[in-house]
Amino acid sequence: MKTKNTNPDQKDKEKNTISRRDLLAGLASLPVLGLLGYGLFNHKTETARKSSSLLGDIDVIIPKGIPPLIDGPPLRLGIVGCGSRGRYLMKALGFLHPDKIDEYKQYARESKFWKEYLEQFMLQENLNIKITGICDVFDKHAKQGVETGANLYRNGTGGKMTELPKRYRTYKELLTADDVDAVIIATPDHLHIPVASEAARHGKHIYCEKPLSWTVPETFDIRKAVKESGVVFQLGHQGRQTESYLVARSLIKQNVTGKISLIEVCTNRNDPNGAWVYDIDPEANEQTIDWKQFIGPAPWHEFSAERFFRWRCWWDYGTGLSGDLFTHEYDALNQILDLGIPKSAMASGGIYFYKDGRTVPDVLNMAFEFPDRDLTLLYSATLANEKNRGKVIMGHDAWIELDESLLVVADPKSTKYRERIEKGIIEPHKPIFSYVPGQESIDAITTPTEKYFASRGLLYTYRGGKPIDTTHLHLREWINCIRRKDGSQPSCDIDQAFEEAITAHMGTIAYHEKRQTFWDDVNEVIY
Repeated sequence: MKTKNTNPDQKDKEKNTISRRDLLAGLASLPVLGLLGYGLFNHKTETARKSSSLLGDIDVIIPKGIPPLIDGPPLRLGIVGCGSRGRYLMKALGFLHPDKIDEYKQYARESKFWKEYLEQFMLQENLNIKITGICDVFDKHAKQGVETGANLYRNGTGGKMTELPKRYRTYKELLTADDVDAVIIATPDHLHIPVASEAARHGKHIYCEKPLSWTVPETFDIRKAVKESGVVFQLGHQGRQTESYLVARSLIKQNVTGKISLIEVCTNRNDPNGAWVYDIDPEANEQTIDWKQFIGPAPWHEFSAERFFRWRCWWDYGTGLSGDLFTHEYDALNQILDLGIPKSAMASGGIYFYKDGRTVPDVLNMAFEFPDRDLTLLYSATLANEKNRGKVIMGHDAWIELDESLLVVADPKSTKYRERIEKGIIEPHKPIFSYVPGQESIDAITTPTEKYFASRGLLYTYRGGKPIDTTHLHLREWINCIRRKDGSQPSCDIDQAFEEAITAHMGTIAYHEKRQTFWDDVNEVIY
């Protein structure tokens, strides 16, 4: 069977409308709240009707508010993988190493950016969790994880916990612990499913970094394991919390773009770090790293610090541009358009710039066909140029340029807007609608200032006009589902994760085998 999107916003259609005058008068005090709770809490949504001289009447959906954090005993978490991403997830939970706090305070004395960054962290909501277990195959990372988990900074105050998290030598030991309710998995890609499968077997709730899986067979295995165990699963696509994606979804539902036939998404980077050439820690060696555990299901290779820190450069451990970066773009579009799994995929590319022994390409092009939607999704990426190309959703009447902010631009050959174009009300190729998270108004393009802000991406999404880390919101959503104990699922649950993984694998297989791949949605087979 084809996996289905079960977002409750498709079920909950109740709408209230207000006049444009009332809307504009009230927006200064009305938080634009975006996606927290999207797809899980079934809370009623308000729709603000605004009349625009350019678009006509459109509805911009604004949730009433952030669902409250559900009360209960502290959730006891185990962390598997305490490298840079693992420690960032701990920060998003409210845990930061004391050395980092001191470092940020020093930066804040010299920089307004760092002052605001530190303030945002200090004011982050207390999620009522306790880190009880740490596992990392590198001794230094494990030590940093334990020290980070022992210090909780929240609501502008700092305090030390009385208990240290326990370091476990293997993830299997951590997952059998009685004082671990849930696990966060921030390992290299090839270890995601071994850890997640073991967690499901022991009834531990799972937050797993993207992509879901390293191979096709294990994609099916983990879906089965999660569904049979009944654990709450969230895949780490924190873009699910980005406000502009919800606005894009509501606009497309109202046919603002007309029939969509082509989508282009891109990833451009141009520095060694962006190409996964990460620093190698001088303390890393065969005595400080459990190399055998790191290898796991991967082909055996003698110890290599380069492979350990730069694992994304090899198919042995990573999923390349398709799994590492394309999945962000795909998940955003799947969230907005309910794309599901494509019927077919094609891919090309190669190692054109980084001749450093890697096996994954640094340039990749992929095309995914959705014939039931008369739609093609194109993806292209380079790790040797940083021109920003963003996401573009192209319809017959308009296109949407989408990042953290959003623009709608009328097509000069539009049928829907033809009369307004002919009368000079709409100027082709110029934005006719903008949305910038954090602004206190949602309106048609009227001033150069608005155009300027609309053209800029934002680092965070916004809640109540204030910037908030999307990873914090994504973890919060998962934690709330666990505490509800009623079968509620977060926005990037195992079904959404399955669609992401199969789509990425179709592109990867097409690249490796230099052929078009197809998805049989009846028998669930890539052929």
